[in-house]
This record gives sequence, structure tokens and C-alpha cells, in this order.
Amino acid sequence: MSIQPVELNKAYRLLQLGPTTMISAKNNGIENVMAAAWVGLVGNNKVMAFIGPQAFTRGLVEKSGYYVVQVPVVNQMEMVLYAGGHSYSDTPEKNNKIPLFYQKEFDLPLVVGCAGWLVCKVIPNEENEKQHNLFMGEIVGAWSDDRVFRNGHWIFDDASDELRTVHYVAGGQFYAIGKGTKFNYGPGKD
Repeated sequence: MSIQPVELNKAYRLLQLGPTTMISAKNNGIENVMAAAWVGLVGNNKVMAFIGPQAFTRGLVEKSGYYVVQVPVVNQMEMVLYAGGHSYSDTPEKNNKIPLFYQKEFDLPLVVGCAGWLVCKVIPNEENEKQHNLFMGEIVGAWSDDRVFRNGHWIFDDASDELRTVHYVAGGQFYAIGKGTKFNYGPGKD
């Protein structure tokens, strides 16, 4: 084993292995999708998302009070990079290249083909939003592609490789989630 120092300005990458996500929002008839690497759970019913001030989507979230977190899969990597590399402010036609759909309960755009979707209602916290660009949302709607998530569990070993979630690690490099390993450790809830 060889232990080496990590530059502090890149140390966050040691924990940035969660799934790559896309955030969508809509307000006043305008919808947008952005790529987002810094999204995570807070407890079991809240999602914290970093949405920088330069993101067009941020204004939609601030005005509507909602955002959707999508979990894209391998065959969507090019779309994720496109969504992350183009702003609606400069390229309003960008969403024509990102297929969207709606669930009847919410007037919010969801990206077609993802493994999962979480609709989040913003829990306002002006200090976190302005000083840290962090938006906390309560999960108020959720759906999954049952080929990869069923009965409350990921089932990637039973799915094709193109349906695996992706994990962005910088510089255009993605990894797909790997093969599962199960251990029997005694009785449990899940």
C-alpha cells in the first residue's frame, strides 16, 4: 500500500463518487435542465443541491420553489455533458436536445431515460442559498425505472450495462456503477 498526499483543493473528489445528477426546474412556462455533481441526501427525505449563481436553473428554482433531481445512466453521458456545458441564457434551444416528460401530479419537467427522479420542494434557507449556493428540498414525489430500482433496492446486476448510473470524477471522466457484492450478516430490515 502506498499513501500519498492529496491537494486540498482537490480533496473533495475523494467523496464525490455519488451518482451524477441532472436538475430540472420550471417557472412561468420556461423549463431548463442542468448537470449537477454536488447533490446528496440529508436524512432520508431531504436532498441538498449545490446550484451556483451562474446557473439559469437557479432562478427557476428560486421563483418556483421546486426542483427535480434526475439520476442519469450510461447511455446519457453525452446528454449530461451537453446540459452541463450549455446555459439556457446563451443557448435557449438546448432543451430541444434533452427529451422531457411530465408526471400528472407535478408541472415540472423530468428527463426521459433516467434511472430515478426526485421532485423536491425547496425548504427556504436564505443564508445557505446565498452564502453557500445550497438548496435543501423535501422529497415530495419519486419514481424509478423498475429495470434498475425495484422494491426499494437497486438491482444493477440484473440490468444491462447501459442502464447503470454514472459517476463523474472531473475532466470528462465518468465511471459506471460496478457489480454488486452481497454479504449475509444476520437478520435485518432491508
